[in-house]
Amino acid sequence: MGLYPVIEPYDHGMLDVGDGNRVHWETCGNPHGKPALVLHGGPGSGTGPNLRRYFDPAAYRIVLLDQRGAGRSLPRASAHDTDMSVNTTAHLMADLERLRAHLGIERWLVWGVSWGSALGLRYAQTHPGVVSELVLTGVATGSNAEVALLTRGLGKIFPEAHERFLAELPPKEREGNLAAAYNRLLESPDPAVRDRAARAWTDWETAIIPAPPGSVARYRDPEFRRGFARTVTHYWGNGHFLGEGEGEGEGEGDGDDEGVVLRDAHRLKGIPGTLVQGSLDFGNLLGIVWRLHHAWPESELIVVDEAGHDAGAVGDEALLAATDKYARAGAATPRASSRLTDPSVPARPPSP
Repeated sequence: MGLYPVIEPYDHGMLDVGDGNRVHWETCGNPHGKPALVLHGGPGSGTGPNLRRYFDPAAYRIVLLDQRGAGRSLPRASAHDTDMSVNTTAHLMADLERLRAHLGIERWLVWGVSWGSALGLRYAQTHPGVVSELVLTGVATGSNAEVALLTRGLGKIFPEAHERFLAELPPKEREGNLAAAYNRLLESPDPAVRDRAARAWTDWETAIIPAPPGSVARYRDPEFRRGFARTVTHYWGNGHFLGEGEGEGEGEGDGDDEGVVLRDAHRLKGIPGTLVQGSLDFGNLLGIVWRLHHAWPESELIVVDEAGHDAGAVGDEALLAATDKYARAGAATPRASSRLTDPSVPARPPSP
């Protein structure tokens, strides 16, 4: 079975969230359906139309937004004069609350991919009364240990690509927090320095998927590349702005292999959740998703064999089963499913 049909928004807009920022939002599906919020990855990837298709449009009121600096939100992180000091996890969660109030939604299911899963988890931990369920894939928690693994630890698996990754940094910057070091290049007043750093960062991200450098289509767009690399390194270099215990950019580990989200897993009590994870996702090397699941009794962990950060078609089915299940649980009356069965319809999850 494939994803739900391609649909278009029935409403959209730009919400003024303060600090000179306006975030783009859209709503799809049934205006009277169960509210569901979609959180994209990155940070800085932006949303896309395929994300609408993980929900039955007859059952859900699907809300998507581009987080600050990403996608159609303004100002874009790719513009060097955009103030990134007002782009933090706390700002993003406040934006979600403004959007929820703007749309008149009391509670919503939160669906997140990659960084969106970390944001969704922290949002649920700090605003538990407004999150009805969580559906998460390519699960991340934003810990310094995850950043250290992705920027340095994987160098032992991809040594040639990692050597190129380090070579773009000045020698004195090749120790310590590599994301913070790259962010300093991406904040350089010299556009040529920024462009080289963005290319090197996205080549490394491409290498650890793994795929040949430049083969990810979105990274071929220089504006996307600049905004994405700047936003990712801004968050990764500052402990994802998660607060106490995250290091605030002082190092990649700081003795913290747990992180705030896992530490506060008890705050998820009472919120049902589904975690869909590829068995070969490099984040699994730390066991964080397994630990999160066991610290959160209401969660279900679905591990997809021989799949990576992109859990593939089997992961799609698990995600669809989860949103279908939660729609039934929250529906006052039975709804007719509009799921496509045409095998020609693409059934791939979004890139993080």
